[in-house]
Amino acid sequence: MSRPEEISPPEIFYGDVEATKYTANTRVKSIQAQMTRRALELLALPEDETAFVLDIGCGSGLSGELLDEEGHVWVGVDIAPSMLEVALEREVEGDLFLHDIGQGFGFRPGTFDGAISVSVIQWLLNADSSSHSPPQRLNRFFTTLHSSLKNPSRAIFQFYPSSDDQVSMIVNAAQKAGFGGGLVVDYPNSKKARKMYLCLMVGQQEIPKAIDGNDIQVDESHSLQMEKRREEIRNERRRRKDTSASSSGKKKKGNKDIDPKEWIMKKKELYRTRGKEGVPRDSKYTARKRKVYF
Repeated sequence: MSRPEEISPPEIFYGDVEATKYTANTRVKSIQAQMTRRALELLALPEDETAFVLDIGCGSGLSGELLDEEGHVWVGVDIAPSMLEVALEREVEGDLFLHDIGQGFGFRPGTFDGAISVSVIQWLLNADSSSHSPPQRLNRFFTTLHSSLKNPSRAIFQFYPSSDDQVSMIVNAAQKAGFGGGLVVDYPNSKKARKMYLCLMVGQQEIPKAIDGNDIQVDESHSLQMEKRREEIRNERRRRKDTSASSSGKKKKGNKDIDPKEWIMKKKELYRTRGKEGVPRDSKYTARKRKVYF
C-alpha cells in the first residue's frame, strides 16, 4: 500500500474531495478520537484548569473538538487549505492558521501549555520540492516548537514511521532542539492496534508508561477498511494518470476544470505567501503555450 505522504504533498493530497471524504468517514473519526484522547492522556494537563494547546496539523478540527470537550482553548495549524475550509464550515472553536510547519513557528516564547499532533510529523521527512531538506525542516520545527512551549510542558506526537531510520531522525532532531522524553509504543505486540507516540518534554519529567495491551480486543473489520482504503488510493492514482495523459491544456482540481493561467497564478501566490524564494514574476507570458518544432 502506498502511504499518503508518498503520493503527493499534503496540501495537494488533501484537496477538496479528500478533505470532505476524510472528515465524513465515521471510521476515520473514531480512530482520530481514540488517538487524540490517548495524546491528551499523555499530555497530562492539570485537571480543572483551562490550558492553551497547539494542535499541529489540525486538519478539519476533529482533534480540536475533543480539546473543546475537555475545556481547553486551542490554536490549529495546517498546510492544506481544503482541510481548513472544512474546519471553518464545521465552525470549530479554535483559531486556525494556514502554515507549513517545516518552516518553524513564530509564536512568542512560552505561549502554549502543551501541543498535540496526530498523524502529521512523518510528512516532514519528505522532500516535496528541491528546496526541502528533511533534517533542516525537522530542526526548524522542533527548535521553534520548544521555544513556544512553557516550562514545564509536553508535546505529544502520534505518527506512522515507515522505518527505524525515520524514527531515529525524528527523535534525534527533537533532542538536539532541547526536548527530553522519548517514545511510547502502545500495544507493541499487535499489528493492528500498535500506536507510536513521541512524548517530548520541556523541563525534567518522567516518561509515561505505554499500554502493553495483552488483553486487547481488536476490531477485525479494520483490515477490511484498510484494504478498501488501499483500493481507493490505487484508483485515485490511476485516475490522475489517465487525466494527465488525456489533458489538453487544462489543470484539474477536484472535479472542476481550471484555466491554466489561473491555476499557475494561484500556486505562485501560495508560494509567495509561504515565503518561498525564487517565485517567477507575473507577466503576459505566464502560462503561454509553447510552439512545437519538428
